[in-house]
Amino acid sequence: MTGSSRCNFLRTGNFNQAQKLSRKSRTPQFLRFKASWQEVSRPAAAGVLIFSAVPFTAVKAIANSSVGESLRRQLTERKKVELLKSSKRKQLSHLAKKDSMWYGEDRPRWLGPIPFDYPAYLTGELPGDYGFDIVGLGKDPAAFSKYFNFEVLHARWAMLAALGALIPEVLELSGTFHFAEPVWWRVGYSKLQGDTLDYLGIPGLHFAGSQGVIIIAICQVLLMVGPEYARYCGIEALEPLGIYLPGDVNYPGGVLFDPLNLSEDAVAFEELKVKEIKNGRLAMVAWLGFYIQAAVTGKGPVQNLLDHISDPVHNNLVSHLTSV
Repeated sequence: MTGSSRCNFLRTGNFNQAQKLSRKSRTPQFLRFKASWQEVSRPAAAGVLIFSAVPFTAVKAIANSSVGESLRRQLTERKKVELLKSSKRKQLSHLAKKDSMWYGEDRPRWLGPIPFDYPAYLTGELPGDYGFDIVGLGKDPAAFSKYFNFEVLHARWAMLAALGALIPEVLELSGTFHFAEPVWWRVGYSKLQGDTLDYLGIPGLHFAGSQGVIIIAICQVLLMVGPEYARYCGIEALEPLGIYLPGDVNYPGGVLFDPLNLSEDAVAFEELKVKEIKNGRLAMVAWLGFYIQAAVTGKGPVQNLLDHISDPVHNNLVSHLTSV
């Protein structure tokens, strides 16, 4: 609170409010963090935590019940048919890769027509393989498979997160909705300040948005335990619930991960894999740009784009770096 605003409070007689805001401005950050820990014991916080744990506990309860036994028996009866379908799908996938320009020896390379000694272990079997591995991370087949899994995982998170960063700012700037904090990098800070975050700016529409950062962090861990545990165990982890996934760890398929049945067309599906990894890589690079923009301009990506369009000469990377 500035000196002039504090004087305005005193002149208008709002002594209590002035003292309250003055105390808040002097509150050390560690005390606010301590207050977030105290929220864990509140009834509302306990309710949010229990609600977050429901999916994981419900899945475990169903798997251990008579319903789970019935589902597993049904899966056993139809699993042979599903395995045959899965084997046929893999054969079609192999044929589709042989005919696709994005796989095999004739696929595009990262240097285009420029001669280069590309690594022999990069055979073009996986989507997005342009022969780029200047530090030799893919020499070990097991490590290469693990790194590809990590890349696909982070690419998908980056695409989803990019939408989460852009959409609130677009809605705020267009006047469609009003958010307590529409800029992605300020959201965490606003929670540290004790602000309440409502979905789509609708007052009262929140689950964990009214809680402190500690509660939100615990909820995040609880909600991710089930999916991450299933991913760690492999696609067979859902079979205790009678769910068979015909694909692999990166592309599980089935009704849960392929509800639109996109994998039925093997040719189109192999091209979709390439499009996914290409857009995912762009999203990961975009996030690097989001971080740099936040550090240099203090604004969100949409506002930075609008500023650049309105005055590209004075609003660009070079002009901002030279003014720092």
